[in-house]
Amino acid sequence: MTNQKKGMLWMIIATFFFSLMGSFVKLGANHFSSVELVFYRSFISLLILFIYIMIGQKEIKTPHLRKQIDRGVVGFLSLAFFFYAIAHLNLGSAMTLNYTSPIFLGFFLPFISHQKIKKSILFCTISGFIGALLILDPHGEWQSWFAGAIGLVSGIGAALAYIHVIQLSKLNEPDWRTVFYFTLVSTLGSGLWISFTDYQKLAWGDMWILIPLGLSATIAQIAMTRAYRLGNTLVIGALSYLTIVFSGVISLLYFNETMRIEDILGATLIIVSGAIASNISLKSRVN
Repeated sequence: MTNQKKGMLWMIIATFFFSLMGSFVKLGANHFSSVELVFYRSFISLLILFIYIMIGQKEIKTPHLRKQIDRGVVGFLSLAFFFYAIAHLNLGSAMTLNYTSPIFLGFFLPFISHQKIKKSILFCTISGFIGALLILDPHGEWQSWFAGAIGLVSGIGAALAYIHVIQLSKLNEPDWRTVFYFTLVSTLGSGLWISFTDYQKLAWGDMWILIPLGLSATIAQIAMTRAYRLGNTLVIGALSYLTIVFSGVISLLYFNETMRIEDILGATLIIVSGAIASNISLKSRVN
């Protein structure tokens, strides 16, 4: 099997497990707040990564601690918003709004790399925003509209987090170390947050949700990292949108949630705009 095919296979695995992660967030939302779910997802991933680091005798200390913390904080907030959207929206819709990140990435990169923004990027941004508005449903209930707006903000946060990842990769920071600091900051941040709230006490009956939540997130991150390392970036990036498809199927079959025609049209606009924006973004550079 060629590296390209291996990369594609790893990305399909990643999108499936990202969809599973979203499903367990949806299930866990019946018992826990979004921040609590962020804590358990991050803490379990942190334990797995720590064991991996200890076995491999890898160096945790980083010469770019400030940048790692910045990436961790942005990623933590984006994850919290994302989990909130999943808890309050159709699973497929929440996933779609989070996947506006490539559109916003394409919009932000020219400013960071001191380049003039291209008309094609502006077109993608406007098209993607129209798609998001279709999913937000301004004529719906206020709670749903607010959750949709939060989901859109999570997409912006994910784009900003990815910019930090690009910068760290240019500084030769290994992927596992960036993920480690992200999970560390998310664990500490969410743990501090819930310590000031009335959090749900943990019970053995919750383990069947929380452990798979952390495991699926970790597997998805590892698989995605390998996919981008082995395959063509454009092809792998396009395959990432399978997460929306898998989430839509799970949403329909398990949660009995149906997507409106507006949701489908909005998702189509976001996917097409995101794919085009991703293609253009590859030509930009982050200093």
